[in-house]
Amino acid sequence: MFSGKCRSQARLDGKTAIVTGSNTGIGKVTAKEFYRLGARVVMACRDVKKAEQAVADILADVKGDNVGQLIVEELDLASLASIRRCAKRILLKEKQIHLLVNNAGVMACPKGKTQDGFETQFGVNHLGHFLFTSLLLPRIRSSAPARIVIVSSLAHMGGSINFDDINYDTRMYVAMLAYSQSKLANVLFAKELSRNLEGTGVHVYSLHPGIVRTELTRTVDKVFFPGAWFLFRFFVYPWVKNPEQGAQTTLHCSIDEKAGEQTGLYYSNCKVKEPSSLAKNVELAKKLWDKSVEMVGIKDYDMFNCEDTLPEPLKDV
Repeated sequence: MFSGKCRSQARLDGKTAIVTGSNTGIGKVTAKEFYRLGARVVMACRDVKKAEQAVADILADVKGDNVGQLIVEELDLASLASIRRCAKRILLKEKQIHLLVNNAGVMACPKGKTQDGFETQFGVNHLGHFLFTSLLLPRIRSSAPARIVIVSSLAHMGGSINFDDINYDTRMYVAMLAYSQSKLANVLFAKELSRNLEGTGVHVYSLHPGIVRTELTRTVDKVFFPGAWFLFRFFVYPWVKNPEQGAQTTLHCSIDEKAGEQTGLYYSNCKVKEPSSLAKNVELAKKLWDKSVEMVGIKDYDMFNCEDTLPEPLKDV
């Protein structure tokens, strides 16, 4: 009843959009809407078979003229090697990138590490998207006006960045606190990225989609207690957003004309909202940026140049 709705009538004819994690949930709805609006949509997903099924579903649902194209690319955000391979394939195929929606993510999962040794939630939700965005950024800049949309969460309000133990190597692991750390990192990334891109025509957004009925909470039984998933679905699901409602703020940030005049802000229910005080900390955002550059191994890479060439970190991939 109180869910915001994207009211824009803008179309995306001739535009190229990338949506991570678009085989299900709000990512799938986002890709479907971009396709309906005429965009060439790259669906960057870990599970290619599920992504291909999502393509079939979208093609069956959206009929008529003036639709776009759907392309599947394999992307495992828990692997820096996979991210580099995906970015290279995209840069070789796509001459322009007008929209990047960093939607994929994990939530409240058991303690674990990515292939490169990062805490799973921080590695997938933040570092994976940080590297992916960085490698595509020169092409995005050369395609301006362009937008980068980062799906965060209200959970960032309870987050902090522990630079002394960012991967939970020594402190006690608490799944929701690790999730909140990763979601705060999303907002800080958007803030620092927008600052670095000021005046380039590339605008950046972070957002809370709402509490949405998606597969994101599929691991709650392992984190909390057996049966938590059943209780969550029985008692909570009737009161939360469906994927179509959950995708509205992403769509608003991606295509709305007024939002196109803004950058570096945080949104919820298709409106600008105040993030946490830590999320507005400029020094913290810069410190996280520098730490992220070091962790993903792109210390000597100039992501802000507009040269239409393959980035150095990808030439040997």
